[in-house]
Amino acid sequence: MKLNGSQIVIECLKEQGVDTIFGYPGGAILNIYDELYKHSDEITHILTSHEQGASHAADGYARATGKVGVCLATSGPGATNLVTGIATAYMDSIPIVAITANVGVPLLGRDSFQEIDIAGVTMPITKHNYIVKDVNKLADTIRNAFRIAKEGRPGPVLVDIPKDVTAAMADYHKVDPEPIERQTDYIYEADLQEAVRLINHCKRPFVFVGGGAVLSDASAELKEFVDKVHAPVGDSLMGKGAFDGHSEFYTGMVGMHGTKCSNLGITQCDLLIAIGTRFSDRVLGNPKRFAKKAKIIHIDIDPAEINKNVRVDCSIQGDIREVLKRLNPMIEDHNHDEWLENIKEMNEKYPLKYDHDHLTGPAVVEEIYKVTDGDAIIVTDVGQHQMWAAQYYKYKEPHTLLTSGGLGTMGYGLGAAIGAKMGRPEKTVINIAGDGCFRMNMNEVATAVRHNIPVIEVVINNHVLGMVRQWQTLFYKERYSATILNDGVDFVKLAEAMGAVGIRVTEKSELRPALEKAVSLGRPVVIDCQIDRDDKVFPMVPAGAPIEEVFDQDDLQ
Repeated sequence: MKLNGSQIVIECLKEQGVDTIFGYPGGAILNIYDELYKHSDEITHILTSHEQGASHAADGYARATGKVGVCLATSGPGATNLVTGIATAYMDSIPIVAITANVGVPLLGRDSFQEIDIAGVTMPITKHNYIVKDVNKLADTIRNAFRIAKEGRPGPVLVDIPKDVTAAMADYHKVDPEPIERQTDYIYEADLQEAVRLINHCKRPFVFVGGGAVLSDASAELKEFVDKVHAPVGDSLMGKGAFDGHSEFYTGMVGMHGTKCSNLGITQCDLLIAIGTRFSDRVLGNPKRFAKKAKIIHIDIDPAEINKNVRVDCSIQGDIREVLKRLNPMIEDHNHDEWLENIKEMNEKYPLKYDHDHLTGPAVVEEIYKVTDGDAIIVTDVGQHQMWAAQYYKYKEPHTLLTSGGLGTMGYGLGAAIGAKMGRPEKTVINIAGDGCFRMNMNEVATAVRHNIPVIEVVINNHVLGMVRQWQTLFYKERYSATILNDGVDFVKLAEAMGAVGIRVTEKSELRPALEKAVSLGRPVVIDCQIDRDDKVFPMVPAGAPIEEVFDQDDLQ
């Protein structure tokens, strides 16, 4: 049948099972929005306050559901406002499809009003992108965009459509999407056998889990693997929830703000089994001194990550779940009781600790954990609060910590929380933010109110840029350049002005009642938790130092 380009866009989205879109209209994309209006009973559109909020919401939807998130924006500034969110998704391998409109084909390249080469702008931060100048290619392009976003190592794809293409006519025939096959072509028997040989000959194995295990939904296979190898487990920020944080084998996060037990465990192990991680600088510290006593097995879907940051002794390339499905039957049950006892002693000697007498960031996170029974989806912005959320909330399932790990995007959390709540409405969704991050995209509170999306925004408010101040205190002789935010902004009044519920917490005794009220209301809520400006995140490894040089407040004193 004959359809115009806008109708083809909507029909292709329906083909892919898209039920929710986040976006902001404008002149170039009006034809698509006009068609979307006619299908509002099939596709829910969330009008965000800013296009950046739309891209973060699509990202949060994707992380929470495992499906592809979709955002829309018009040409020029609408498209460029998506860039930070697209880059955030790219760095963390999150599948989103961003659809932008552009000026008509005859106006391209003429510096026309609100024209931008968004395909050129986003080339380094997308898996692939397109500008569709022929309506006859539009349907297949959109189908390819979804396939590319999902297959292999996921990531964002952008489709830019000139306005005249959205109005042009073409034949359309519905095509059901083919299932995405998990990547197994390069899982070689010889690599599996070498991994088994290394596992059989080690005495002190350590399993390090990254975000690839979350994206692969490999939790069950990972648990079986750990039980067989009988090894302690640490994770990266992106790997949270792939392995149960309550397990006796779990030692906490690895790296700059990892636990002493995890960092020292990797330093002392004789076999490091790295699963779905890219060995970022925040994990490695000094790469020349990382796990120097250990042989390293690296399992990852992306061959570009193998030997990129760390030289390894054995690698297996493929989808994490599929690799573990093949590896597990080959592994005998091992016993490393002596090594695990050493790890247990380290855990007891070096626990995470904080001042329990006052309202602090860790106290806020632990109370959130208790009030939600550990069953919430936790979203964070970036900074001290992000590290506290990683350290003090015990994640037992994948897709329950949504955070910007690779790009470190301040202002990510509130949009992502809205996306997560739309994708998983049955879950309590809480964004933990710092006051610096909240200021960046607090306008999305109005989005949550407009669409009655009951997200809870917990602002850990120390009136400074906390993580930057911490570095200034420790490494810059307390020269607090441009990090003090004492300007009298009242977050409770701001929340109420946008139609949300605002609650201020200044004492630890007020925290639990505030959280319980927020969970029970079923409305957007902002909780302003006032903490001391000099609270710090510990443990910590200085940038570029080996991870065994991890220190905490006791070491400083």
